[in-house]
Amino acid sequence: MDVRLTSEQQQLRDAAAKLADDLGPGSVAELEDRARIERLEKAVEDTGFRRLRSDGASGVEVCIVAEEFARGLVDVPFIGPVLTDDLARRLGRAPAAPTEPRRTVDLTGSVRDVVEFPPELDELSEADAARWRALALATTCADLVGAARGAHALAVDYAKVREQYGAPIGSYQAVAHMLAESLALIEGSISVSRHAAWAVDELPPDEAIEAGRVAKIYCSRAALTVCETAIQVHGGIGNTWECLAHVFLRRVLTATELWPVKLEELTIGLS
Repeated sequence: MDVRLTSEQQQLRDAAAKLADDLGPGSVAELEDRARIERLEKAVEDTGFRRLRSDGASGVEVCIVAEEFARGLVDVPFIGPVLTDDLARRLGRAPAAPTEPRRTVDLTGSVRDVVEFPPELDELSEADAARWRALALATTCADLVGAARGAHALAVDYAKVREQYGAPIGSYQAVAHMLAESLALIEGSISVSRHAAWAVDELPPDEAIEAGRVAKIYCSRAALTVCETAIQVHGGIGNTWECLAHVFLRRVLTATELWPVKLEELTIGLS
């Protein structure tokens, strides 16, 4: 596989990133801003991001959007609607109506409208059902990667301005090393997540599922570590309600529990 994004995919990523930066919550208080959420909902709907699969988008392109939305803590449904769209496309019918919202620790509502095991899967061929599950795994992996990136960026920005003993805390090796280790985990997560997204359409269904499972285990562990590190870098305020670090952690915990994977489910070794 070619891990480089095409020019069209880069434009898609830029568009998703701009939407997330412009209308995503910039603070915990903004999670309650109904006017902002309404503008965000309209923007996501108008762009057609939720209909990517029926418009012919690849798994990679769906995951590009999912990653940028998680990085910016976009707090309107995306994963659920885009998977519903993919399922409807495979069934040749209109997408089903949204389900009742799920209650989770995630304050951004990223899993609203998600149905982990829709009954319509039984109407698909074994191969199509497997590819839908592979897309579900890949999309949640992208959400994990995006949240990890967002948490890391938050911690880096804080380390540049927070001073102790007359110097930014980022200048101290203990902090710098933690942030560097987080970045290494993110880079590894991007690689394995991108492979899982590519596998959705390009590998045989069983191999696509395997790629998704490997990515889910790696990305879940990595994202949790990155978010915990971000909270630690923030020190005392990292555990307070006002700091966004815990919002990224909550999103990671929720994404980890969607289509969870155990090591014993893999047919290849993973330490």
